[in-house]
Amino acid sequence: MRSVRGFTLLELMISLFVGGLILGGVMLTYLSMKTTTRDTLTIGELQESGRLVLSILQRDIEQIGFWGTFYDAGFTETNLSSPANPGNDCTDGFNNGSFPNADPANFRAIYGSTITSGRALGCITNAKANTEVLQLKFLEGFQVLAQATANTNRYYFVAEQEKGQFVPGNTARTMALNVNATLWPYSHHVYYIKEINYVLNDQNVSVPVLYRRRLTVSGGMIDEPVMEGVEDIRLLFGLDTTADGRVNLYRPLSSMQATDWENEDAILTVQLFILVRALEPDAGLSLTNQTYSLGHDPQKRTLTFKDSYRRTVFSTTIRLNNMGANQWRL
Repeated sequence: MRSVRGFTLLELMISLFVGGLILGGVMLTYLSMKTTTRDTLTIGELQESGRLVLSILQRDIEQIGFWGTFYDAGFTETNLSSPANPGNDCTDGFNNGSFPNADPANFRAIYGSTITSGRALGCITNAKANTEVLQLKFLEGFQVLAQATANTNRYYFVAEQEKGQFVPGNTARTMALNVNATLWPYSHHVYYIKEINYVLNDQNVSVPVLYRRRLTVSGGMIDEPVMEGVEDIRLLFGLDTTADGRVNLYRPLSSMQATDWENEDAILTVQLFILVRALEPDAGLSLTNQTYSLGHDPQKRTLTFKDSYRRTVFSTTIRLNNMGANQWRL
């Protein structure tokens, strides 16, 4: 019989060594692709969140100062009627509630506040410290053509050339409108940041969330989440202090005075700086000092972190084309 010769020990060791190299290369490639895919997904989520937040805020801010077909020089006690402000209203300073009142000041359609102890505007008690709050009041830019479609849980503005009226949705559905009157949805929004505890992948994680208080008929100012991962917001207001229709000065929220808010003719633009953070830490992120700047002015806010969360700063400048046309004057 013929004898069958097997592998020698040396051949087996060489084969195992070569196989180990190939397997190690495959594992390294797999781990590298896994890390790259995870990083790409995280960065993509940050980009999407940042763009969406800017879009939501820009949509609201651009509509400030538009009052439909109400063309009078300003709101007065004789050309405007409105319901009482809700009991849980968001307000700070004179004539800064959901609806104009008889305070000796212009009705503020835009306003900002800095959070120091979690409280702001008399309606927020749990905001993230050292962040900013943005308050906006505006008509949404589409006219209601069929009164019967009015939402009973929101307010509307009935606009005539020299007369305006804020009404709840059930009234808007049935009231008799003059032939030249138009009907518009009215919104009062307050944006702020607070931290929420979640359980992600069996771990307790504190996540910053952009929240909004929104005016309703049944609940007054109700609270609702807008976007997770929004860690900070900073505002700069472009002012026209020379009455030539051009921005000649940018002021941070900390430098805005009562006269700036009441002189709406002077507020022409708003610069937004938004810091967005990933929801979960990245174990592969080796940075120990992450520094981000919100703004480029001398008073810019610089934040430094020593954790493993990925972050991105987004910014935009929004022009307030309709500001200054209508003010509350006594």
